[in-house]
Amino acid sequence: MDSCLMIWSMKPQMRAYRFVGHKDAVMCVQFSPSGHLVASGSRDKTVRLWVPSVKGESTVFKAHTATVRSVNFSSDGQSLVTASDDKTVKVWTVHRQKFLFSLSQHINWVRCARFSPDGRLIVSASDDKTIKLWDKTSRECIHSFCEHGGFVNHVDFHPSGTCIAAAGTDNTVKVWDVRMYRLLQHYQVHSAVVNSLSFHPSGNYLVTASNDSTLKILDLLEGRLLYTLHGHQGPATCVAFSRTGDLFASGGSDEQAIGLFSNGGLAKVVLMPQ
Repeated sequence: MDSCLMIWSMKPQMRAYRFVGHKDAVMCVQFSPSGHLVASGSRDKTVRLWVPSVKGESTVFKAHTATVRSVNFSSDGQSLVTASDDKTVKVWTVHRQKFLFSLSQHINWVRCARFSPDGRLIVSASDDKTIKLWDKTSRECIHSFCEHGGFVNHVDFHPSGTCIAAAGTDNTVKVWDVRMYRLLQHYQVHSAVVNSLSFHPSGNYLVTASNDSTLKILDLLEGRLLYTLHGHQGPATCVAFSRTGDLFASGGSDEQAIGLFSNGGLAKVVLMPQ
């Protein structure tokens, strides 16, 4: 844990930038939709906004009173939502760089918080075994999904905004309808804790990462497991599709970062080792 932020160029012979500022481990990072800013959250309880350039300039928010687990930009890039071990979710303006409000009904660590695609809702996942759905305008919790089987490590909105997917410590992945508040799909395909997930931009697929060392690609239209990928030698801790959906990347506690490219669409993924 070197407390640094690294930004890597995918172009040949281009350098990586190493940004120094956080005083403890960096727990989460995300590019803004425009790509002109990077947000990072740290165990030092702060959030930083970086300009990804040679200088590596940043502004710091004294955001929380405990570790910051999650940072997420709204799709218009105007707002930032953060989640922390202090049991709160907080919303900030990006350009004025000011605190707006706090959402405080969780009773344990908040692992993850995400905006809906239209920016009107926020979803948060906590070690209190609930997933909470919030109305950004009223700042009210409009529903709690109870996960009796375990904690929720990660949650995100479907690109349509009509449902959410949750990764649980009970080894399951669940898809919930956010309009009718009902369970749509329940996947029991991993043999250990599920740490992360990411929707394909089409909304037709979901990729998941687990402590069982595998990545799974789920076909949401047919409700079944499509592929299992065995690239990691230890727990797979994070995974994300690119914005175009033609590749995804994963990271693991085996100190490897694996990129899976699918230039012609998702079908090319089957060429990877099974």
